Amino acid sequence: MPKLAVFPKAYMTALCKDGSMTLSQWISLAATLEVDGLEWYAGFLEMTDPQRWPEFRRQVEGHGMVIPMMCCSPDFTHPSAEFREQEIAKQKHWIRMTAELGGTYCRVLSGQRRPELSLAEGVELAAQSIEACLPFAEQAGVTLIIENHYKDDFWQYPEFAQKMEVFCQLVDRVQHKNFGVNYDPSNAYLAGDDPLELLKRVVNRVVTMHASDRYLIEGSLEDLRREEGGSAGYAKRLRHGQIGQGLNDYDAIFGMLRQTGFDGWISVEDGVDGFSQLEASVAFLREKISQHFR
Repeated sequence: MPKLAVFPKAYMTALCKDGSMTLSQWISLAATLEVDGLEWYAGFLEMTDPQRWPEFRRQVEGHGMVIPMMCCSPDFTHPSAEFREQEIAKQKHWIRMTAELGGTYCRVLSGQRRPELSLAEGVELAAQSIEACLPFAEQAGVTLIIENHYKDDFWQYPEFAQKMEVFCQLVDRVQHKNFGVNYDPSNAYLAGDDPLELLKRVVNRVVTMHASDRYLIEGSLEDLRREEGGSAGYAKRLRHGQIGQGLNDYDAIFGMLRQTGFDGWISVEDGVDGFSQLEASVAFLREKISQHFR
C-alpha cells in the first residue's frame, strides 16, 4: 500500500527565504494531516547546521511520521567539469542529509537546458554525474530518484530532461538498483506531454511520486502544447488547484501503478490556496489509494 507524504509548497518562502516559519511549526502543522511522512527540502534555512538534523528527525518521528524523501536540485549539465564536480559534491552532501534524517529517497535532476548543449552531450553529462553519485548513495542506503521536472526557482533555463523523449533517454541510460523515477504527472503538462503516455514508458522504474493537480484557466491542451509547452516561465494557461479537480486522471494513474505493484511514497505538493486545500487534497488521495491499492 503506498504511503502519503506532504511537501510544504505553500510555505517555501517562509521556510527557505525569510524564516517567518520554523521547521518545528511546519512539523506541528503537518502532523494534523492524515499523512505518514514529510518530504524534506535541502534548502530549508535551518538545515545549514548538520548538528540540528537529528533534532528535526526526532521531532517528525515524535509525531508518528518519518522523512522518506529529500528534494534537491543538482545542475549536472554545465560545460565546466569543475562546476559539475562541485554539484556532485553537493549531491553527496544531500544524500548524507537524507540518510541521517532516516530517508531512503533523494532527488536528482539532469540540469539546465543550456542553448549550446546538444541532446547527446546533455544526456551524457547528466548520466555521468548521476553515476558518480550512485556508489555513495548505495553505501548510504539511499535511492536516487530523477523527476520529470520543470525548472528550479534559481535556474536561468528549464530542465534539460523536461520533455518526455529526453527524460526517457536519460532514464534508460542510467541502470542501477539505487536509481529510479519520481513521477510528477502535472509537470508533464508543462512539458507539453501526455502524463499517462509518460507513465506508460517509465512505469517500471517509478519508485516515488509527486501528487498535485493543475487546471486550464483559458484555452485548450492543444493551445498549451502549441504555445507554451516546454517554454521558459510557467505556462500562463495553467494554475495549481485542489487535487482531483484538475487535469490529472488519478484513477488511470493509480490503476497503472497498481499493475506494477507500486507501494512507494506519494508526496503531496499542494496547498498554495490555503491549508484547507491541502487537507482536501490529502483526503482525496487517501480515498483513491484505498480504492486502487487494496
